[in-house]
Order: sequence, then C-alpha cells, then structure tokens
Amino acid sequence: MKPETDLSAILSAIPESPGCYMYFDENDAIIYVGKAKNLKKRVHSYFNKTIENPKTRIMVRKIRNIRYLVVGSEEDAFLLENSLIKEHQPRYNIMLKDDKTYPWIVVKNEPFPRIFLTRQKMADKSRYYGPYTAVGSTKYLLRLLTTIYPIRNCTHCLTAENIADKKFKVCLQYHIKRCLAPCVGAQTEEDYNENVQAIEEILKGNVRTVSRKIYDEMLRLAANMNYEAAEILKQRYLILENYSSKSVVVNPSLNNIDVFSYDEDEQTVFINYLHIASGSIVQGYTIEYRKRLDEPREEILGMGIVELRSRFESTAREAIVPFVPDIELNQVVFTVPQRGDKKKLLELSEKNARQYKIDRLKQAEKLNPAQRAARILKTLQKDLHLKELPVHIECFDNSNIQGTNPVSSCVVFKMAKPSKRDYRHFNIKTVVGPDDFSSMFETVSRRYKRLKDEEQPLPQLIVIDGGKGQLHAAVDALKSLNLYGQIPVIGIAKRLEEIYFPEDSIPLYLDKNSESLKLIQHLRDEAHRFGITFHRSKRSKQQTESELDTIKGIGKVTKDLLLNRFKSVKRIKEAPQAEIEELIGAKKAEILLRGLITA
Repeated sequence: MKPETDLSAILSAIPESPGCYMYFDENDAIIYVGKAKNLKKRVHSYFNKTIENPKTRIMVRKIRNIRYLVVGSEEDAFLLENSLIKEHQPRYNIMLKDDKTYPWIVVKNEPFPRIFLTRQKMADKSRYYGPYTAVGSTKYLLRLLTTIYPIRNCTHCLTAENIADKKFKVCLQYHIKRCLAPCVGAQTEEDYNENVQAIEEILKGNVRTVSRKIYDEMLRLAANMNYEAAEILKQRYLILENYSSKSVVVNPSLNNIDVFSYDEDEQTVFINYLHIASGSIVQGYTIEYRKRLDEPREEILGMGIVELRSRFESTAREAIVPFVPDIELNQVVFTVPQRGDKKKLLELSEKNARQYKIDRLKQAEKLNPAQRAARILKTLQKDLHLKELPVHIECFDNSNIQGTNPVSSCVVFKMAKPSKRDYRHFNIKTVVGPDDFSSMFETVSRRYKRLKDEEQPLPQLIVIDGGKGQLHAAVDALKSLNLYGQIPVIGIAKRLEEIYFPEDSIPLYLDKNSESLKLIQHLRDEAHRFGITFHRSKRSKQQTESELDTIKGIGKVTKDLLLNRFKSVKRIKEAPQAEIEELIGAKKAEILLRGLITA
C-alpha cells in the first residue's frame, strides 16, 4: 500500500484544459477514468458539491490519487478515455459489452483478390466491408455480386510466375461459368480487378454509379451491333436495378450519413449505429454498455458515437441522433430530425436498438427462467399498483349448466406458473339454482376460512373470473373473514377483458399485448378449464346413476350382474322374481324388489 497523496495539492494544479483524468485507490489501481472539456472544473466537482448518487459517493471516498492527461480537443479526450477504459476496465466506469461478432465481407490483399465472408477482421491490409447484422441477407448479397462479376474462390497463390509456369488447372467453377480462370491466364489481372472494383463500389453503397456505368456500356455495345456482349450487360443491369430498388430505404440523395439511436433499461444502455450511402443501409451495429454510476444519457451516447465512428472509420460529416450528445466532433454536424426521411432513418435505428434489447432479454431469460417470471410479476405489480410482488396468485371461477351441479374452482399460480398440486374444486352446498354471486361468496369464504384456520400463507393477489357482481361477492366474503384490505382482489370481465377493482366503477384496460394481461388471462382460462373438467365429471357420474344406487344393500357387483342380464331397471321390474333370485339370491332379491317399490 502506497502512502496517501495530498489530493488538495493535485486539485490546485489541474489545468483548465480538455483531457482525461484517472482516479486511483489505496492499492494504486485505477477505479475510474473520465474526460472533460475543462479538467479543473470537472475534477473539482467531485469534491466541492454534495453527491446524490450513492455509488459515486462510495467511489469518491476510495480516491487516494489523481492523474490526468491533457489533449488537444474534446474529441481526442473521448478517444483517449475510450482507450483507457478498454485497457484498464476500471470498476466504476460504464463498460462496453461486445461479445457478439457480426460478419464482414473481406476483399483480400493478394493478386487476383478473393472476396468472402468472415467474422475476424485482421490487420492485414485487406479491405473489410460491414459488419452485417443479418447473415442470411449478407450471404445472398455476396452470392448476387459474384454472379454478376465472376470471382475465384480457390486459395491458389496466383502470382505471375506461377501462372506462367502453368502450375494450375481449371476447376468446376470455370465450367459452370462462376470463374473466368485467371489461374491459367484466361482472364487478365486488369479485367479481374475491374470486377473487384465494381463489387467494392456496390459494397460502399454506390449501386447507382455502377448501374449507370453498365447501362452506358450496354448501349455502346448495342450501337456497335455487339449484341451478345450487350445482352450479358443487360442481365447485370437488371439484377442491380432489382437489388437497388429493394435496398434503398430513403431518398438516394442522402449519402454518407451516420445514424445513432439510444435505448436503455435499469442496468444497460443499447446504442445502434447505421451508416447510410445513397439512401441504403450499408452498415449496421449495436453496442451494449453496462451502467456503473449515474451517467447522463448525453454522455453515454457521446461515448458510443466515438466508439462506433472509430471502429468503422466513419468519415460522415452528419450524424442523425435522438438528442444532442455531450460531445463536439470536428467537422461533424448533429441533427435531431422532426420529420421526413431523416426521421424515418432515426426510427429505423431505434427499432433495431429496441429489437436488440428484446433479443438479449430473451437470451438471458432462456438461461434463467426465474428472471422472466420475476420481470412479468414486477410488471403486473406496477400495472395493478400492488404493494407486494404477487408471487402467489389465486383465481376463482364458477361452473354450472342450467343451474345443475354447481361447482367452483380455485387455481393457484406461484412465480407466474401453475402450481397444480394446490388447485382446489368446491361442490356448492348452500346455493340452490344458478346464482353466481352467492356461489362465489361461498367458495371464497370456504377457501380463506380454511387457510386462516390452518395458518396457511395467503396469496398476494386474488383474481375473480367475472365482472363487478362476482367481485363484490368475493369482497363481501373477505370482509366476513376480516381479510379485506390484506389481500388485493380484482375481477376480469370476459367481454372486453376489463379489469375491475373494488369500490371503483371505472375499469382498467391493459394493452392486449401486455404480459400482465396475458398472465391474468392464463389464470382465468386455467380456472375455467379446471372448473369445467370437474363439472363434466360430476355431471357424467350423475347421468350414469340409476335407481339401483339408492337401494341400501345392493352393491356395485350385484348392480353389474343385474344390468348385464336385464340391461335396464325397467326390465328388472318386469322380470319374474324366481329369475332374479336365481341370479343374486333370495335375500338380495327381496331387498331389491322392496327397494324398487319404494323408490
């Protein structure tokens, strides 16, 4: 451990210049790196004002030394800060999470360059285009380009000496017209490089330029009556025009423009980058930052812009952004569009950032299903304004057909999933006829009286399948047990999926795609299914009962013997007594006949 440095002496000496500052702890480890237009003002602000963010207060208490580097401009300070954070990964800095590798199209630095897809960008003087977020469409683009302009895919070293020495033979690619055999001298290097140059122009987004060049050459050949060569160029022209019409997303006059969008959740920031050339998207990428301190979004966006422009070597003079970042870049204008094509590009970038966030969330939830359940329950808690997280939810439903066999069901969800061993069904005992309200009062009363008597845990939410009437009956039941106010209760009406609260006549309408509504609907549907299944079973059992079941002394075996022989109770009544006695005996026959007379 090093002796403590006099921080006041360092603070007094810091210049009012742009640069980067580094905070060190007692072990001389960098715990934070920052940049500033004015180093003196920024560093002093950590020690001269009350800091609200608790994490920042903890960090400041750990500072034992301060070092700084002066640079020429604010842009240089951003670049230096980015480099220092990547190198030292300080504990309190926002961290770039970049574990997703997108593919590039590489034009190799070699004689007769190969062009192919790669996920590794090497420092080998080759030319790289991308990255491309959609692998499928990138493969299609590469296949399209190599169809128009035949390019070799072999790995031969095609030096002039090797070709002159005839070291190679033509392959299948030549015979199917996907390569013009430069390996045997059938295609000159000049002609091959013209094809490569045309492909690179298309990858840069200059499709119109290449297309116009092909069109002019086609007309020249046709004028000279070289129709076969003109036809080949015509096919290339049509393919490019078709591709261009599908790839252009805005006015082709919008050229060499960067687009950045910003999205975030509690812990993470997502910044999407699009590069536009001639109205087409030629690059797209999303980076992810993990928050550490309470950094303002303008500062985080600025950091992301510097990182992405540096990574993709952007020379764009205009950047479309959702809000002005906390950075000034040399010869770059920031535009916050309100309408038109630029607004359309910003919305497209925002859509990509949002989709990336959703995809990352889904990936995390697949690895940890409990995370998804907790998120859904937090959303439900927020939507219904609950005091507690509704880990334990119970839902009630009534079932009867024309007033017969009334039953009720109670299903239980724990951590947003059915807990089937806790399901319960109820035979309605105190209600005669189809009275949903009274049936609901009886069911809820019986359920929570038992839980209360047995000191079992109560749910954090009760859902009633029905509107205001059923909800009112459930509330009366809870009041009779002195539980009203302890357990939140809601009702869901079937017609428009309204959510009703006690003592509130205005229903809540949740978005149809809301996960909260989907969970409530799942509870309701499960309670209905469980209740209907029990109701059908009870009704089916009742329909198979006969007069024989009411006669004491006639058991199942005897009943089966009689019905197998006589088929119905009517035929048993009409059968001779002697025949019945022969089948089941005189004593049981006497009990049976006496029971049938009194039934």
